[in-house]
Amino acid sequence: MDIEETENGTLEHWTPAEVADAFSQDKIVLIDVRTPQEFALERINGALLAPMQAFEPNHMPEQSKKQIVFHCGSGVRSARVAKMCLAAGEDRIAHMAGGFAAWKDSGQAYMGTDMATGGPKEMRKSD
Repeated sequence: MDIEETENGTLEHWTPAEVADAFSQDKIVLIDVRTPQEFALERINGALLAPMQAFEPNHMPEQSKKQIVFHCGSGVRSARVAKMCLAAGEDRIAHMAGGFAAWKDSGQAYMGTDMATGGPKEMRKSD
């Protein structure tokens, strides 16, 4: 994990492996800030959706029991949303560096769309 000290607080840049480990142990709330259309096609199973275009930092859950980690397609939008949370008063927040693309490249499982049936299917990059 890389740590960036911003003027408003600490921004943590987690790797996909760190996110996968913490998520599998139920230690984090993983929030996808991509569009509903992107989320419908492929997503990390169990991640919540809070699209950046409608994002309101004051509506995020409290981090007292589980840390929030944001993700998007490449890490750009999730870093922006994380910085919005810091500007709104959070002192520490995290996002997944490299986003969903890095998640898939690292071989992590995700829910995709089975092109033969149009239904959801668990996938990995090799599928």
